[in-house]
Formats: sequence, structure tokens, C-alpha cells
Amino acid sequence: MQELQIGGTGPGMVDGDSDEELMALVAAGDNVAFRRLMARHMGRAIRVAETVVRGSAEADDIAQEAFIRIWRNASGFDPSVARFTTWMHRIVVNLSIDRKRRNGTGHAPVPEDLADSRESALDGLLASEQQAALQEALGELPDRQRAAIALFHFEGLSGRDSALAMNLSESAFESLLTRARSALRQRVLTTLNNTGRRP
Repeated sequence: MQELQIGGTGPGMVDGDSDEELMALVAAGDNVAFRRLMARHMGRAIRVAETVVRGSAEADDIAQEAFIRIWRNASGFDPSVARFTTWMHRIVVNLSIDRKRRNGTGHAPVPEDLADSRESALDGLLASEQQAALQEALGELPDRQRAAIALFHFEGLSGRDSALAMNLSESAFESLLTRARSALRQRVLTTLNNTGRRP
């Protein structure tokens, strides 16, 4: 197993390298390319993990473990099967669900700046005064439903890429996402009604 070196240079690397080009360099042991991938995507990995496990400290650990796996398994990455971000999200989701099954504690912070600006079923629920209700409701969803919401709505992945990241068919992912949206909407409405607020 190759060791991850912190020093070193990447002579074949330029600023415009795609994730897939960087992964080819990582597979050859280029730790500068690896650090560039981490700089680009660590934040996304942490956000997805945080949504699933509902704890920021655990999310940091999960994201770091995901990148260790990316380093160790770089030669197994196939850009003809999936984009790097899809592959990374699959690793993060799997690690997050595994961690959550071992010890599910904490609260899921809802990102203030959602990456998905498309009109969606969640748009009416995201006003600032409803963040607490949304956070509480999100924390009550099953792990896989939280992961689906995180990938599609928070990270802005397409349905196809979200499905690949969760190792599901597109139709199975759409079904999961529909159930997650419905459950989330109902929980938010219940919370708001119980507290005397209205959506």
C-alpha cells in the first residue's frame, strides 16, 4: 500500500485539471493532485456526512476517512462509470450510514446556502423562520432518505448522479426522494402546527 506523502510536486498538473485528470495523477501516487481534490471537495463531503450522521465532529471524521479511501483506492476509479464527485459521494454516504448505524446521535444542521437553486418541493419550507422546524424534521428521517435529500437538494446533484452515489437505479432513487420529501414536508408541517407557526 502506498503511503500518503504530504510533500512533493505535481509536474504534470495545471490549474484547469478536471477531477478525473487529477484522479489519474492520484492513482500514480501524486499527493499534490490529491490535496487539490481534497481542497475542492472536502466541504461537500463534510456537508453530506453531517446531514446523514447529524453531528459535525463525526462528519469531519467521515470526510477524512472518505478521502483516505479515495487515496488508497484511486486506481479502482473508472471515469467511464461515474464522475469523481459521484464516486466520492457514494463513499461518503456509505461511511455515514455505517457510522450512523453504530451510534446515531446529534443534530443535523441545515446548510444556509443550499447549492440547488432550482425550483423544488422544498422551496416553501426554507424560509429562515422555518429552519428549526426543517432541522428537527430532517433529523427524524431514515438515514437513506436524509442522504437522498442531501445529495439532490443540498449538493445539487442530478437524479442520475444521486442514484449512482447511492448505488440505486434512477427509478429507485426517485421513489426514495419522493418518500423523503413527503415525510419531510409532513414532519415540518406537524412541527409548525404544534408550535403555533404556519408555513
